Amino acid sequence: MISSKIQPAACRLWFTTRVTSRQELSMSTLVPPQPVPPLSQTLQAYMRGLEPLIPPEELTHTRRVMREFARRGGLGTELQRGLERRARKTENWITDWWVQWAYLDSRLPLPVHSNPAISLPRRDYNGWRSQLLFASKLIVAVLEFKAKLDTGRLPVEYMRGRPLCMELYPLLFSSCRIPGPKHDYVAHYGTPRRSPTHITVVRNYQFFQLEVYNSDGSRLTESQIHGQLLRIRSQSWKTDKEPMGILTSEHRHTWGQAYNRLLRDKLNRESVQAIEKGLFSLCLDSPVMRISDEKYASRKAAQVLHGGGTFSNSGNRWFDKTLQFVIGEDGSWGLLYEQATAEGPPIATLLDYILRYCEIPDPRRTPLVPLPMPKKLYFHIDREIKRDIENAKQNLDILINDLDVNVFNFKKFGKDLPKQYKLSPNSFIQVALQLAYYRVHGDVCATCDIASQRMFRKGRTEYIRSPSSQTLKFILAFVDPSVSREAKLQLFTEAVDAYSTLTDQVLKGHGIDRHLLGLKLQAIEDGLSVPKIFMDTAFGLATHWKLRTGQVPANTDSVMCFGPLVPDGYAICYNPQSDHVHFSITAFNCCEETNAETLGVAVWETLCQVHELLVPPM
Repeated sequence: MISSKIQPAACRLWFTTRVTSRQELSMSTLVPPQPVPPLSQTLQAYMRGLEPLIPPEELTHTRRVMREFARRGGLGTELQRGLERRARKTENWITDWWVQWAYLDSRLPLPVHSNPAISLPRRDYNGWRSQLLFASKLIVAVLEFKAKLDTGRLPVEYMRGRPLCMELYPLLFSSCRIPGPKHDYVAHYGTPRRSPTHITVVRNYQFFQLEVYNSDGSRLTESQIHGQLLRIRSQSWKTDKEPMGILTSEHRHTWGQAYNRLLRDKLNRESVQAIEKGLFSLCLDSPVMRISDEKYASRKAAQVLHGGGTFSNSGNRWFDKTLQFVIGEDGSWGLLYEQATAEGPPIATLLDYILRYCEIPDPRRTPLVPLPMPKKLYFHIDREIKRDIENAKQNLDILINDLDVNVFNFKKFGKDLPKQYKLSPNSFIQVALQLAYYRVHGDVCATCDIASQRMFRKGRTEYIRSPSSQTLKFILAFVDPSVSREAKLQLFTEAVDAYSTLTDQVLKGHGIDRHLLGLKLQAIEDGLSVPKIFMDTAFGLATHWKLRTGQVPANTDSVMCFGPLVPDGYAICYNPQSDHVHFSITAFNCCEETNAETLGVAVWETLCQVHELLVPPM
C-alpha cells in the first residue's frame, strides 16, 4: 500500500492508495452518488453562517425570506424535489452545472482569475543544458504516469476506508478548453486505446510539436527526448516577434472572437489544433527576474502563474491547455493547470510521481534510429490578428502589474503542533487566518475553504464556509486585554472544533453552497423566477468571498498560487509540513484596502501569538 497526500484545489486529509484494475478504475459505481442534502438542514446551516457577518436587523429580514422559501408546498420544496429527480437521473446532480457555472460560463481571463499554479522547490542547477536534461526527465516521468493510467496500474485513492472517484485522471491528457463568445467548452482528444502521440514544447514564444512515441507505440527514451529538445533550442534562438500564446490570456469573449478569426486560415487552424490535441505542454522559460533573495519565491510562483509579463515568459503559455509544465533555466519549475478539467488531487498525485521518478535513471537503452525533426508550428498573422495580440499584451501586463504575490515560509512551527493538542491543523490555520484578517481590517469576512467531494461519483469540490459564531467570539476575546489566557484558549479550541465539525459535514456531502447553487439553477431550468433568497442583500454579502483559501498539502515544499475571487479580497494557499508552513497570499494592487504583504505579516504574528496561547513562554 502506498501512502500519499493529495489535495483538491485544497483538501486536507491523508489518503491511502492501492493498485487496481482498469475495470475497477473505470467503474464509477464503486463510489456512491453525491447526496442532495435535506433542504431544512442546508437553510439552517446557511443562517448560522450569516450570524457573524450580517447585522441583526438584516438577519430578521433574511429569516422571513427563508421561512417563505422553505414553507411546506412552497418554492423551496418544489425545487428540492426537482434536484432529487435530477440526482436519480444523472451520475452527479451538481457537477455538470458547477463546471459550467463556475468555469465555462465565466468570461474572466484564465491567468490569475482561474488557473492555479504550483511552484515546486528550485532544482539544483543553473543554465540551459541542465534545464533540458531535467525537462527530458520530466517528460518521461509524465509519459510513464500516463502508461500506468492507460493500463489500469494507477493506484486508486482511499479516504477513511472509502474509495475516491478516479474519473478525472484520463481527462488530464490531450484536453484543452476552447473559447466561445458566450461560454467555453472542453475538448478531449485522447482515449486509452487511441491517443495523440505528441506534446507541445514552447520556447521564446515559439511552439513545436514533439512526437514522444515510436511507430510501435513505445515511448522515446530520455536520451532521445533530450536530443529532440536540443533541436528545438537550435530552432528558437530568438524570441518570436508575435507571441501567439498571449491571445489565450484575454477576456474569454474577446479571445473567442479572436479564436474564430485565427482559425479562418488553414495554417493557423492546423497549428492551434496541434497545441490543443497534444498530451500536455512544456514551457521552457528564461530565468525568473531576480530582484532579491527575499522576493525570489514570490517571483518564482508568479512566473508559473502568469509568465511574468509580456517582456518575460508570458508568451510561453497557452492558458487554455489543461496541463502546462514550466521549467526555467535557473532551476525554477512548476505546473499550471486549467480547472474546468483538472482538480488538485490528480495534479498532486502526478507531481508526486514525477518527483519520485526523477530520482531514478531511465533504464531504457537509446536505439540508433534517426528521429524526424520536431515540427515547428507556424502562424499566418494578418493585420487583425496582430491587433488582437497587441491588445492582449497590454491587457495581460495590466493584470499582472495589478497582482501582488507574497510567498513566505513560516518556520516557528508546523502541523505537528496542533496535532499535539488534538486539534485539526487545517482548522487551526483557518481560525488563525480569520484573526489575522480581523487585525488588519477590523472585521471578519465571508471566507471559502475548498474541500474535495471525490468520495462521490464524479464529485468535484465544495466550500467550507467561515467564520463561525465560535470564531467571532474567540476573535473578540483575543483582542480584549481583560479576557484571561485560559478563557481565550478555551474559545480558541471551541472555534477550531466548530470548524472541524463544518469540515466533517462537507465531507459527508452536506455542504451548503453547491446545494444553494443547485436550487437556483433548478429554478432557472424550470423557467421560474430566481427565488428571493438569492436576491437578498445577505446572500450577496455572504458570497462576496473576500478570503479565498485552500490547504494544499504535499510531500514537498511546494506552494499553490492563484488570484482573489473579488477585487477587494485575498487568496491564501498554504502547505503545512511537520515543522513549518508554506504560504502564498495574493491581492490586487488596485484596491487600496488590501495588501498581500501586510496580511502576510499579520498571519505570521497571529500564528506566533496563537502559539504563545498554547505554549506560554516560561
